[in-house]
Amino acid sequence: MATRHFLTLLDLSPEELHYLIQRAITIKNRLRAQGPTYSPFTNRTLAMIFEKSSTRTRVSFETAMAQFGGHALFLSPRDTQLGRGEPIEDTARVLAEMVDAVMIRTFSHEGLEAFAAASSVPVINALSDDYHPCQLLADVMTWTELRGSVKGRTAVWVGDGNNMCHSWINAARQFDFQLRICCPKGYEPRQDILDAAGDRVSVLHDPQQAVVDADLITTDVWASMGQEEEQAKREADFAGYQVSEALLDRAGHDVLFLHCLPAHRGEEISETLLDDPRSVVWQEAGNRLHAQKALIEFLLLGRGED
Repeated sequence: MATRHFLTLLDLSPEELHYLIQRAITIKNRLRAQGPTYSPFTNRTLAMIFEKSSTRTRVSFETAMAQFGGHALFLSPRDTQLGRGEPIEDTARVLAEMVDAVMIRTFSHEGLEAFAAASSVPVINALSDDYHPCQLLADVMTWTELRGSVKGRTAVWVGDGNNMCHSWINAARQFDFQLRICCPKGYEPRQDILDAAGDRVSVLHDPQQAVVDADLITTDVWASMGQEEEQAKREADFAGYQVSEALLDRAGHDVLFLHCLPAHRGEEISETLLDDPRSVVWQEAGNRLHAQKALIEFLLLGRGED
């Protein structure tokens, strides 16, 4: 099988993404109960390169490899020659001689693309400044588990037009749902990503209007990693964009709330929103494990057996 990478949701076809969501649900509900009897990653190693820190990404990928019989190797910039100036392409070629796949959590999406272009083993984007596709697998999995097919439904993104927002735009394209992006003026997502999504995506600036009759509402922190010096300005600019129980009340009667976490209570969400029964963020976080098992299995071995 030719090497496949997963740098954005557009690297897989809509049909392949639908398979991954259903496969992740199968793994969660059935294969998890089988324990160590299903070990498709035996003698397989995933190298994990972290230029940005993480809780959910590291734990979910390490656990996914361990539970399916493989091994995960954690590499920080201090642990590799990348931190001492080795060309990205050289590191990619070296690792491809030793490991079966590489997961990268980084800043520059262009650097990630350069790494993948030089790699003969699958490369997974575990977050870049432009996209976070693994999170969207878990998000769509959670939405599907709880509400069935997402096709034709309406999701609302409230907040910055950041990497998560970009991946939600790609998800609307690939899974065929409507996405309303609600952000302050000046914080819109990249225009080229918006244009490619066509009429599936709209941009609004009034949260009260944006969420009416929505099936799902999601958000992210106002200042992402690397933007800490902008915190005060962003808090002022995003005043009025907090997601609260009252905002959810304006949405559909069975609306769900998602957040990729970590959340800043009292900023982008109200202090008590995560305790609301419409919030399913803990299930969403746990689904990172199962969605990534399905993804790694697909990239390494093709489609799994039920």
